[in-house]
Amino acid sequence: MKTILIKSALIVNEGQITIGDVLIKDGFIAKIASSIDVEADQEINAEGLHLFPGMIDDQVHFREPGLTHKADIFTESMAAVAGGITSFMEMPNTVPNTLSQELLADKYQIASEMSLANYSFFMGASNNNLDEVLKTNPLEVCGIKVFMGSSTGNMLVDNQAVLENIFKEAPILVATHCEDEQTIQRNLATYKEKYGDALTPSMHPLIRSAEACYISSSMAVQLAKKHNTRLHILHISTAKEVGLFDNTLPLKEKRITAEACIHHLWFDDSNYAEKGNWIKWNPAIKTSEDKESILSGILNGNIDIIATDHAPHTIEEKEQPYISAPSGGPLVQHATSALMEMYHQGKITLEKIAEKTAHNVAICFDIDRRGFIREGYWADLYLVNLNDPYKVTRQNVLYKCGWSPFEGQTFKSEVTHTIVSGNLAYMKGKFMTNETGKRLAFNR
Repeated sequence: MKTILIKSALIVNEGQITIGDVLIKDGFIAKIASSIDVEADQEINAEGLHLFPGMIDDQVHFREPGLTHKADIFTESMAAVAGGITSFMEMPNTVPNTLSQELLADKYQIASEMSLANYSFFMGASNNNLDEVLKTNPLEVCGIKVFMGSSTGNMLVDNQAVLENIFKEAPILVATHCEDEQTIQRNLATYKEKYGDALTPSMHPLIRSAEACYISSSMAVQLAKKHNTRLHILHISTAKEVGLFDNTLPLKEKRITAEACIHHLWFDDSNYAEKGNWIKWNPAIKTSEDKESILSGILNGNIDIIATDHAPHTIEEKEQPYISAPSGGPLVQHATSALMEMYHQGKITLEKIAEKTAHNVAICFDIDRRGFIREGYWADLYLVNLNDPYKVTRQNVLYKCGWSPFEGQTFKSEVTHTIVSGNLAYMKGKFMTNETGKRLAFNR
C-alpha cells in the first residue's frame, strides 16, 4: 500500500484556507489533520505552499484519434498535469467524430494506456445518430456534446426536430456549444463583401457576434426548460448570456448550468492587434465589458465552472491568413497560473478558484469522490507556490503544438507538485509516467 504524506500545506478547500497535513494511502485521502506523525513511502514538505483540489477541466480537445499532428492524449495530459489539472473531459470532434458507442470506447481504451490525468469523454451528437446517443451510459460517461454552431463542420446539429429529441430524451447531461449559424454566415457574407480577402482577426468577434451567441444560448435554455433537460452551456463569452443563468439555487438543484473559459477571462478585443490568430477562438473573445461581466457572473454564481477549452493547432495552421486559420489554442499548462495571477490582481479569491475549478465541476457532473480535499476521496491534488515567477516561452511549453497564447507573460505562481489518483505524477519539472490516470465514474 503506497503512502504519501504532505506536511504543513496551506489547504484551500470548501471556502477556507487551513494549515495542515494530508496522508494519502492507496490512491485515497486517508487522513487530514493539523499534524500527522506517521512513516510514509514519500513525504512532501509543503510549508509555504498552497494545496488545491486538482482542477477538473470539463472541456478539452486533445485531438486523438485522427489529428495527432496537433496533439495527443499523452502530450496534452502531461501538460495538463504540469498545470495542476488532474482530470479532463474531452470533446468528440476528433477524426472520426465520436458519434458511435464503439468509437467512444476506442478513446477510453487509448486514455487507459496513455493518459497521465484522469479522464472522461463526451459522446457526440449529430443530425442522424440519436439512437447511438441514447445508448450512452450515465454512470460511465460525462455527457453528450451538441454543437449548435459551425465550429466543427459536420457535427453541427441544426435540425430543429433532432435538437428537440436530444433535449427531450437525453439520459444524461447535455453540453452545448452555442452560436447561431445563420447569424454567423450572414455576418461573414457582409464582411467579405466589404473587405474581400482583407479580413483580419479583429473582425472575428463581429462575425461570430454576441448576437449569434445569445440567439443560440437562449434557444438552448428554452429547450431545456421545455423538456427539463440537464443542460450545461459551455464557454460563455458575452455579458448578455450571463443573465440567462440562475444564481438563486444551490448548484445541486440547478438543471441549467454554465461554464466560462480562461481565455474569455484573460483577453479581450484589444488584444487582437498584438495576438491576432493566436487568440482566435470560437466563440470569439469579445469586449472588455463582456470579460468583466463573465467574471462577475463567476463571482455571483450565475456561471458555475471555469474550464479551458484547450484546443491546439499547429504553428503553421495558426500563421495562415485569418479566414483560413483554425479557431482554438492550447491552455491546460497555464490555466491555474493565469487564475492565480487574477488572484494576485485582486479579481478572485483562492477559495473561489478551488470552488469553480474543482468543487463545482464534481457537483455539476456528479463525479464520484473527486473535486474536494476530503477523507475517503480520491487524492487528486496540486501544490502551488504563489511566489515563484516564471515567463512563458516557446522553449518551456509542453504542448505538442509548441506554442502558447501566453507567450511573453510572466506569471507569479507555479505548480510544484501534482498528485493524480494518489500517484505523484509531476514534481518540479519532472514527470512520473509509470502510472496512468483513472476513468472518471459518476453518481447518477
